[in-house]
Amino acid sequence: MKYLLVLAVVLIAVWVWRNNRREERDGHAAAKKTPLPQAQDMVRCPVCSVHLPRTDALPGPDGRLYCCQEHRLRAGS
Repeated sequence: MKYLLVLAVVLIAVWVWRNNRREERDGHAAAKKTPLPQAQDMVRCPVCSVHLPRTDALPGPDGRLYCCQEHRLRAGS
């Protein structure tokens, strides 16, 4: 009788363990299906050659885009 009880406990433990693994796997699969952010247009600073998103760049009076105010001033713009 005690072997039957031990077998029942082991089977329940295996069943609980497998269900937890299935939930983890399903959770990771759902997380992987999230859409990726859209790619942004990148520009290069003519002073230091750093690439940065166009939305973060500072325009100079000559139409060129710079990474910071210092580089915009250094270029003589």
